[in-house]
Amino acid sequence: MSDAIKHECGVAFIRLRKPLSYYKEKYGSYWYGLHKMQFMMTKQLNRGQDGAGMGVVKLDPEFGDRYLARQRSASKTALSDIFENVFGGLKDIPEDKLEDLDYLKKHYPYAGELFVGHLRYGTYGGNSLENQHPFLRQNNWMARNLMLAGNYNITNTEELFQQLIQLGQQPKEKSDNVLMLEKIGHFIDEENQRLFGILKAQGYDNMEISQKIKTQLDVSRILKKSFKSIDGGFNMVGMLGHGDAFIIRDPNGIRPSHYYIDDEVIAVASERAAVQMAFNVYPEAVEELQPGHALIVKKDASYSIEQIMPKAPRKSCSFERIYFSRGNGQAIYAERKELGRLLAKPVMKMLGNNLVDTVFSYVPNTASTSFYGLIDGIHELRRDLQAEALKNVDIANEPEKVKEILSWRPRREKILVKDVKMRTFITNDTDREDLVMHVYDITYGVVKSWQDTLVIMDDSVVRGTTLKTSILRLLDRLEPKRIILVSSAPQIRYPDCYGIDMSKLGDFAAFRAAIALHKERGNEAIISQIYEKAKLELEKPSSEQVNVVKELYDSLEVIDISNKIAEMVKPKNVRFEFDILFQSIENLHQACPNDLGDWYFTGDYPTAGGTAVANRSYVYYYEGRKERAY
Repeated sequence: MSDAIKHECGVAFIRLRKPLSYYKEKYGSYWYGLHKMQFMMTKQLNRGQDGAGMGVVKLDPEFGDRYLARQRSASKTALSDIFENVFGGLKDIPEDKLEDLDYLKKHYPYAGELFVGHLRYGTYGGNSLENQHPFLRQNNWMARNLMLAGNYNITNTEELFQQLIQLGQQPKEKSDNVLMLEKIGHFIDEENQRLFGILKAQGYDNMEISQKIKTQLDVSRILKKSFKSIDGGFNMVGMLGHGDAFIIRDPNGIRPSHYYIDDEVIAVASERAAVQMAFNVYPEAVEELQPGHALIVKKDASYSIEQIMPKAPRKSCSFERIYFSRGNGQAIYAERKELGRLLAKPVMKMLGNNLVDTVFSYVPNTASTSFYGLIDGIHELRRDLQAEALKNVDIANEPEKVKEILSWRPRREKILVKDVKMRTFITNDTDREDLVMHVYDITYGVVKSWQDTLVIMDDSVVRGTTLKTSILRLLDRLEPKRIILVSSAPQIRYPDCYGIDMSKLGDFAAFRAAIALHKERGNEAIISQIYEKAKLELEKPSSEQVNVVKELYDSLEVIDISNKIAEMVKPKNVRFEFDILFQSIENLHQACPNDLGDWYFTGDYPTAGGTAVANRSYVYYYEGRKERAY
């Protein structure tokens, strides 16, 4: 993706099912769990670079001993900072005590059995330390403590805020992090109190009750009450102070969650590949947590998978497959290749089947897999073209012509090479744009000046800003006759509200192109009409709203919007012809048949809260308001 957008967060969880001594004997270290957590978080670093956090729960501590610990950082090197601090703490342990498990359990904060890790891409609030997961709700009763982390965005925070007020609480802010922590915490308290009453009536004293609650807490009951009216996408991990834990996924499966279980460990991560690589297992050993379900882990390391929320249409995020997930997962790799292969035919049509005067490449590196698929598709079509051309050749008497036809093949070149030594986090926009021009090196000598067409594969076109300010200006130096930018994603027309920083309609190139087309065609009235309709929709409950933003695109052809985007992002004074080819919705669904969450492209949101966000985002755009619509 040539435009930089913030990804969604990444989550990891580990529950060791054996005593720490077991891992010392088998693997040579008490820190098996910590090392695996570090590995899983590192493998998901693509999902979050705004900060990171890691939390630990110790089982069965002595009275007065610390049993909860966490490390968080909001620095640019958050992940390495966290584990430097974690393992650096061992330097404070006397050398003769480094093998003494009883001493370590008492004095080393991270000698625990339950671990949660989080990589943050912020969509709400600043990037301060207090916004970093995991969040902690503390209490003197072990079973009332809650450590919470997740990849989530809740769209009905105002409703949730009012619910907590009605319960008698006074939340300190309206962020979904605080609200979810307190809502789940409320029902943890309620469940504790319910059990306390039952056990007290049975004649147990307070200390006995406290111990029995640890084994009898009904986590499923807590979750069913806590998530009864939650609207949004989430993969959420919670650890209770006494050792119970849960991982819960939204009913539509918007955000991903995968788990692996054997007799030594229960492991969960946002991405299948992270779990697979961490534990060196085959893909089929890692299972997907089904939408609306929770993986519940008890203090004794037993587990169950339970349906918590009613079944809903599966709308797992297709953008996850196109771009956000690490691309080396077996299924995702195949899907991205297919996205590219399906574009081969329309690309060849735009080229007039001319491979001789065409160079194929890609930008950025995440588009490489789709590029390989595109080339595979081009090869398939090439063979058909060659066979057809040879029908019109006298093979015996025209050997040079035959040789020429058989030489047809796509010319693949590495055109843009990112200089990893350069960084672009400069606050001044002018300076940043200039620096971006120097982050990429270009390969000279492989494009025939004013003769070749350059086909560039990209993941998607979101804003088009980087294309206009740097990428296309760089490519102009190669003097191509024409550039065709090929997007493996369809046109991004609508905001996201489920955990990805794509919330402002006015940022999207497709939206701006649609607005421009209506103005050019004298249809400005439709822009204001949609605004009035959107305001009326927002007066209704979110469950009754319809997405009126769709009307902006109803009378426009995809090709017209594509051409307008190309016109808008093409820099002044470049000399090449420029076109953009977008993936079709039909091909997206063909390539990713199990992940039909396409609201970015179609406006078909899986939850009512998403529809309300789309309407609100349009109102904010029309009124010139720059804030997020959720």
